[in-house]
Amino acid sequence: MHKDREHIIRYYSGFDEWGRLEREPIEFIINMNYIREYLPPGGLILDNGAGPGKYAMELAKSGYQVTLSDLTPSSVELAQEKAEALGLTPQFDGFHVLDATSLNGIADDTYDAVLMLGPLYHLQQEKERAAAMRELYRVTKPGGTVFVAVQSRMRMSINSLQSPQHWKPNDNIGAIRSFVERGTFDHQDQGRFTGAYYFHVKDVVPFMEQHGFETVQLIGSSSLKAMITDEQHRYWKERGEEQELLQYMIEVAKDPSILGISSHLLYIGRKL
Repeated sequence: MHKDREHIIRYYSGFDEWGRLEREPIEFIINMNYIREYLPPGGLILDNGAGPGKYAMELAKSGYQVTLSDLTPSSVELAQEKAEALGLTPQFDGFHVLDATSLNGIADDTYDAVLMLGPLYHLQQEKERAAAMRELYRVTKPGGTVFVAVQSRMRMSINSLQSPQHWKPNDNIGAIRSFVERGTFDHQDQGRFTGAYYFHVKDVVPFMEQHGFETVQLIGSSSLKAMITDEQHRYWKERGEEQELLQYMIEVAKDPSILGISSHLLYIGRKL
């Protein structure tokens, strides 16, 4: 196995991804809002790179037939356990340990919709990203909908400028400039997030379209969250307007000016 894959598996084997989405729910809430808006009314869904399956469980609860795949065996095992505990096992067509660049055993033109909400974070080489997109295209039915997550290069540069000690080696302007030029980042500190790739906002749509997809929407999954401190959030909560704030952040997630400040972006498209 490629050493990068071993690093990813090792990282996620010891990381609570389900808990992350519970602790930082805005990304999940916004993504699910737009996933529900653009999903077909029924059919087969593949959650490709699903981690422990938080999105997959939500879709299974809504009556969709879901296939789950992920690179990390422990994540797939946890997803199976979650499905069983929630009584959702009948809604799943399978739990598979698969690499997004090679979805072996999955037939062409199978799924009405496919989620790929993680694999592109970790594929630092262009040929790997292209391979993942070819597989995404292959397993999606003609006219099927895809939901693909990427990370924002501008947001990462902002993070590095704001908290350089947390994002070594991006603790000097030269390193940040180099990162912005190439898009790849490898943490200097052991045990932090795996080697990753970040997109320029302007490159996301052309990248997806060159791999055979028609663009429906590009949203900022994190919306304005990074711009609002805990103290500022408390103000709105104490006013009793926390839900109104959340609804506003959901609505503005599709404003193009939000994309550069959102750490995660969600591309929604259709297979031509």
